[in-house]
Amino acid sequence: MSKVKTSFFCQNCGAQSLKWVGKCGSCGEWNTYVEEKVVKDNPNSINFFSTNQNSHHTPNQPILLQDVGLQNFPRIPVPGKEFGRVLGGGIVPGSLVLFGGEPGIGKSTLMLQIALRLKNLKILYVSGEESEQQIKMRAERIGITTENCYLLQETNTQNIFLRISEIKPQLLIIDSIQTLYSSKIESSPGSVSQVRECAAELLRFAKETNTPVFMIGHITKEGSLAGPKVLEHMVDTVLQFEGDRNHVFRLLRAVKNRFGNTNEMGIYEMQGEGLKEVLNPSEILITNRENNTSGVAIAATMEGNRPMLIETQALVSSAAFGTPQRSSNGFDTRRLAMLLAVLEKRCGFKLSLKDVFINIAGGIRVEDPGIDLALLCAILSSNEDMAIPQNTCFAAEVGLTGEIRPVNRIEQRILEAEKLGFEKIYISTFNLKGLNLKNYKIEIISVAKMEDVFSSIFG
Repeated sequence: MSKVKTSFFCQNCGAQSLKWVGKCGSCGEWNTYVEEKVVKDNPNSINFFSTNQNSHHTPNQPILLQDVGLQNFPRIPVPGKEFGRVLGGGIVPGSLVLFGGEPGIGKSTLMLQIALRLKNLKILYVSGEESEQQIKMRAERIGITTENCYLLQETNTQNIFLRISEIKPQLLIIDSIQTLYSSKIESSPGSVSQVRECAAELLRFAKETNTPVFMIGHITKEGSLAGPKVLEHMVDTVLQFEGDRNHVFRLLRAVKNRFGNTNEMGIYEMQGEGLKEVLNPSEILITNRENNTSGVAIAATMEGNRPMLIETQALVSSAAFGTPQRSSNGFDTRRLAMLLAVLEKRCGFKLSLKDVFINIAGGIRVEDPGIDLALLCAILSSNEDMAIPQNTCFAAEVGLTGEIRPVNRIEQRILEAEKLGFEKIYISTFNLKGLNLKNYKIEIISVAKMEDVFSSIFG
């Protein structure tokens, strides 16, 4: 008979303690320990993953690194370019992927689209939140049909693996990991011990059967994945699906990827028929304006290996309530404060008594420092109420001394601006090294200080 004992687990990091403590010694959070019942497994219990239930698992033996044989498992191609790009070229057999996002952002819709478009694979879609009828209604709205996608409404992992042994799917989708529970643990579904145990069972299944598994995860109010932090360490890939509900664009990022680049990003547009891939986001993220407007500048940025042009908007006005406000949407507020300090200290612009509001058009969030120059030009344009020409864009970082610093992949940024019809691009003087200006039709203007940019644009 299994032994039952009581332990306390941190809801933030998953640390275990024999008694309740106010502050977690691992992550430093307060009042995160909860009491859960833990059942110790019987060592003579049946190995569920073994084909022969009477056999016992033999321990692995150490082997020299040079004696390890490599097995070539080709990636499973994914229909469309965005999802495959973020994964690193396709689905890796035997990989465990955690797919997180806010409620209602479109996680289940995207995973159902992927499942329905993989027509050559036998797929099992396990839902612990929705009924088969609800999933069927979503599939009819998407308008994609397939004969290889099985639906299962179940939350018990033992029953799920039983159906898996009957169907033998080539791809498993779990929606969501917080709804599953294992009979080995007596705590409620969604608790730290349940999430950790269910993820461990799915991990063993993926590695032993070489079957890729996708787990949809919930997001806490702080914006992090719900459950213990060890969950992100267990999986091979962590995908983040984000976006503003007031906008139609959704961004798919790879926070962790053992099989590809973590800087890649995919862009989707939410429509009534599901999520549509955005193959050329530059044309959508740039507003077509009939007249020049002050406070707007175009930045050439990079998301992974993809060049992209975005529109930065700024509004500078007198502080109405005495204390100046600093607000930004889609850009780091602390970096905005640093750039404003550079303008005041190094360039002589008095903005300490004015409100400054920043917005990245399209509802996306950009962390590339290559948009610094465009952002400062938008702020100066709004402050002076002088419009920047529409055929001009920027690609440079601004340092604390006011110097214009170089950015990476400058050739791709220039080619993207040239493809979209821009006539001028401002870059750092240090980016000219190894750059052949004769290969580009766009006019490349090199600058070294913020004063050079201001005098060139505003006179």
